[in-house]
Amino acid sequence: MSMFDKKPKTYTDLLGKTNRIVEGTIIKGNILSQADFRLDGDLVGNFQSSGKLVIGPAGSIKGDIICKNADIEGKFDGKIQVAEILNVRAKAVIHGEVVCGKLSVEPGAEFSATCQMKTPTKTASHDQSQPEEAQP
Repeated sequence: MSMFDKKPKTYTDLLGKTNRIVEGTIIKGNILSQADFRLDGDLVGNFQSSGKLVIGPAGSIKGDIICKNADIEGKFDGKIQVAEILNVRAKAVIHGEVVCGKLSVEPGAEFSATCQMKTPTKTASHDQSQPEEAQP
């Protein structure tokens, strides 16, 4: 079987693998990644991943982000949608629009963004309209 016959790897196959863009690298364009991603350079464009995005202290993104989890230490300007947890570190500078499941902001962070917290649609079965006693 040749290497070209392989099916694309699923996210679980990529766990533990992280793309790294080092300091001093500038990317202009969109990034689409199944695996986790660490950015210490600059991205001007959109980023989409089914994994975790880490923007290091020297990193910056100007554009839109869609990912599962995010850890931001650097700069971000745009709209970010995080399905699960967004961690904003103390040295982070965030401007724009934030939609996330859970938000953690360390003291010292510059957070100038509209923020909307959405619970994942999967947990919609735990609806408030159903009283707890109704559970068998």
